[in-house]
Amino acid sequence: MQYLALFWILGLLCVPMSILVTCSDQPDASENKIVERQAARVSVVTLRPQPVTIYDELPGRVSAFRIAEIRPQVNGIIQKKLFEEGSSVEAGAALFQIDPAPLSAEADAAAAVLARAEAELVNAKVKFERSELLSAQKITSAEAFNNASAALAQAKASVAEAKANLARRRLELSNATVRSPISGIIGQSFMSEGGLASASATSPLAVVQQIDQVYVDVRQSSMSLEELQEAAPEAGTGDAQELPIAIRTITGKPYAHAGKILFSDISVDSATGSLGIRILVPNPEGQLLPGMFIRAMVPREVHAAALMVPQEAVTRDPAGRPELVVIAADRTGERRAVELGPLVDGKYLVTKGLRADDTIVVLGQERVQSGQPLETSPSQVPPPKAELRSG
Repeated sequence: MQYLALFWILGLLCVPMSILVTCSDQPDASENKIVERQAARVSVVTLRPQPVTIYDELPGRVSAFRIAEIRPQVNGIIQKKLFEEGSSVEAGAALFQIDPAPLSAEADAAAAVLARAEAELVNAKVKFERSELLSAQKITSAEAFNNASAALAQAKASVAEAKANLARRRLELSNATVRSPISGIIGQSFMSEGGLASASATSPLAVVQQIDQVYVDVRQSSMSLEELQEAAPEAGTGDAQELPIAIRTITGKPYAHAGKILFSDISVDSATGSLGIRILVPNPEGQLLPGMFIRAMVPREVHAAALMVPQEAVTRDPAGRPELVVIAADRTGERRAVELGPLVDGKYLVTKGLRADDTIVVLGQERVQSGQPLETSPSQVPPPKAELRSG
């Protein structure tokens, strides 16, 4: 009897506890239903097509448009250096003065030889005329007339030789003043006053470089070049070489002037599959210096109406395929598989799966469920640029 009474007491105590547990569960279930009916907040962006050029960012090296090594054409002691290192020089400007005294003496000697040859020519003419007259009167022999003719011809040849020698000596005298063949910036002098200039020396006296425009040599994949040639009509030109080439300095800052492709090599490097490309870049401020490494933004793809989506908007399905959440007409979200192009500046180029004016979810994709209404707000992601570079 005691055990039976204890059993009834325990049973009466458990009934209120079960009632309390049941009552506490009912509010939670109703709250879940309320949450399910609430709209999920997401950040969205509406896609607008626009022209986009995708670049290959290629390292390149700057070289001068023209280079002139200043070399002496005569031997002699340098008397004067007539320029300041690092300054601009014009074509024809005097740079070095070689001692002209020995060259002047040789020119005077050549002039004296010419004078003697001209005197001998006068004498030979007189003898020829006399011999010609006597030969016509049959007073002298034919041999004497022939000798006079030969002496005249030899005298004329001596005068011509003396004139040529004098001209060469005068040219050497003028070359004693070493001049710049081009306009540009002159670098350091490799020889100072008192040095012996030699026409056979292997090293130049100085170097002048024209850098108001410069060359930039880069190498691009032959496949990228073929893609660019196919896309050139979409950019409004039939020739890919007419597309402007953006330049960035070695620190990544944009350069003020665009370049132009001059030519591409006709042979592909068998080891790398790349082609050499030479780009002509204006350099009026002299910011680009020979030997400097910079980066050239060589076009690879041109799209007249591209759709770019932020990288954070792209999700992956269990198989790893990319997809986007697109806002439907009933303000719900649907997951749509897409095909992506290159990732440039934090944005994907969508090649298939989207249309213009589609609205996609940028942030909050994890809160989107099938059939659930969405509360949208504009994304703070900036719109894609018209010119993008490939990483």
